[in-house]
Amino acid sequence: MSAHIDLDAFLRTDPRDVGCGGAMEVLHAYAELHVADPAEAARRYPGVAAHLRACGPCSTDFEGLLALIAE
Repeated sequence: MSAHIDLDAFLRTDPRDVGCGGAMEVLHAYAELHVADPAEAARRYPGVAAHLRACGPCSTDFEGLLALIAE
C-alpha cells in the first residue's frame, strides 16, 4: 500500500520552503515582524513566507498567532 502523492503540487513547491519544522522554529518572530511590516517579514524570512503559502495547517497556526498578538 502506498500513499497518494500529488506530483503536481510537489513540483510546484517553492525551493525556499523551510518546511513545517523550520517555520515553527521562528513563527513567533515572523509573526511579530509581520504585524509591523509584512513585506520586511517576507524579505527576512523568505522560507517561512513560502511555507505559509503552501501549508494550510501552518497557515492556520500563523493566523491564530496573529490574532493573539492583535489582542
